[in-house]
Amino acid sequence: MQIDKNISLKPYNTFGIDVLAGFFASFGTTDELEELFNAFAAKEKLILGGGSNILFTQNFDGLVLKNELKGISLVKEDANHYYVKVAAGENWHGFVMHCLAHNYAGLENLSLIPGNTGASPMQNIGAYGVEIKDVFESLEAWHIAGGKTVLFTNNDCEFGYRESVFKRKFKNQFVILNVTFRLNKKPVFNTSYGAIEQELEKMQVKELSIQAISQAVINIRSSKLPDPKEIGNAGSFFKNPQITNAQFDELKKEYPTIPGYPAESINRQTYTKVAAGWLIEQCGWKGYRLGDAGCHAKQALVLVNYGNAKGNEIYALSEKIIESVQARFGITLEREVNIL
Repeated sequence: MQIDKNISLKPYNTFGIDVLAGFFASFGTTDELEELFNAFAAKEKLILGGGSNILFTQNFDGLVLKNELKGISLVKEDANHYYVKVAAGENWHGFVMHCLAHNYAGLENLSLIPGNTGASPMQNIGAYGVEIKDVFESLEAWHIAGGKTVLFTNNDCEFGYRESVFKRKFKNQFVILNVTFRLNKKPVFNTSYGAIEQELEKMQVKELSIQAISQAVINIRSSKLPDPKEIGNAGSFFKNPQITNAQFDELKKEYPTIPGYPAESINRQTYTKVAAGWLIEQCGWKGYRLGDAGCHAKQALVLVNYGNAKGNEIYALSEKIIESVQARFGITLEREVNIL
């Protein structure tokens, strides 16, 4: 195994932030992962996948481990479902395209989300009315302290809105190795969220298919979201906040156009999910730029690095946005991106 010292992480994070890793190595097997952990037992570790959900604000003096676990396989099927196992180091969108090519239905609404598959259950990623928990069967993760592989079911992961046990209770305790998805043989089309129906009409789709829905999602995302290869970003920087229906009704009186979507009830309390991008835009941040740190001109939910912004400059901008939204709407935005 090759272990590099003082390596720039700029090519390994989609924000393109130029910070240094004290040590850097890749692993392609569980044995290599364990060997690296043992060799650097005293050092802090960071597992890096696609680098699409992280903002570096400083150098990382420990060991950065790049997940290069690969492989996609159909492990079983029944009358209604395909069960597809994918290694954590596989690119997410590439995996979705693989499923579409084999007519495995269920992931089409999650097309073009950046990052690797290992991060998908950690974040419970979601888009256009679909979340990972809807199609998740199980995952295997390596327990760092115990040095063994553990199986997690859907219930074990305790999925919530952009949440799982791997972000809270078991944070930094496991390394996700692979994920198994339960995908449909007979598609269940989900086109009611966002602009999918309008885009399908624009595409002049005569017969609905998972491939058509995927292309519609790709078109929509491409029109609104900057390509990280061209402008550094990590997609949606903030979560869409969930507020009580009573709070939403009060805001609706003052702001009749505020967009809201029904959210899951908690302890018999009903909630509405509010579009964070709309809140940010109302506060005047859309298109804002200071130096190379900015808020994207087409989607206020996306913070961007126009070239040589430092991570703490982007973080400082996010702080100002949070403060202004809180002051105007009484809503506290929560970052979706991990800060290091």
